[in-house]
Amino acid sequence: MQIRTTPEAGTYRIDPTHTTVGFTVRHLMVAKVRGTFRKVDFTVEVQEPIEDSRVVATIDAASIDTGVEDRDDHLRSPDFLDVANHPNLEFRSTRIRRLDDTHLEVEGELTIRDVTRPVTLQVEVHGVTRDPWGNERIGFTATTTLDREDWGLTWNQPLETGGWLVGKEVQVEIEGEAVRA
Repeated sequence: MQIRTTPEAGTYRIDPTHTTVGFTVRHLMVAKVRGTFRKVDFTVEVQEPIEDSRVVATIDAASIDTGVEDRDDHLRSPDFLDVANHPNLEFRSTRIRRLDDTHLEVEGELTIRDVTRPVTLQVEVHGVTRDPWGNERIGFTATTTLDREDWGLTWNQPLETGGWLVGKEVQVEIEGEAVRA
């Protein structure tokens, strides 16, 4: 069976029950802490050709979840996301390039704490299918690496043995499904 990798033109909304926005950051320079954002909203406007498409995403900063309440509270504080003053992280695409049948490069602007910086997402489209209710769905993975200090997230503690408590580099992975409206 041939899996289609180009969706029909139209508006697609993220299916939050089948989407994970995850991240990984080094802790004490030797381990990794993983987390997710539980509340996300993405819209994908698919156009012909695919390069004319647009992506807009809003992530509820307070929905951060690493599985440790004290750490999550610290990440919500002014030391990091400052959710009281900056409730959302936002992404808007500025350019989409098709690399091959299943891979795209999505350039855009990511805003965190009122700081907007360019970001490039590497996107793999796993396929386009119809669910049992007749809805067209796109399955995809998007990844990027960010330097959190580029967005003013500079809190850290030096380690006695050298290095830092929290890594600067943040690996982001979005595993998702979008459903045609």
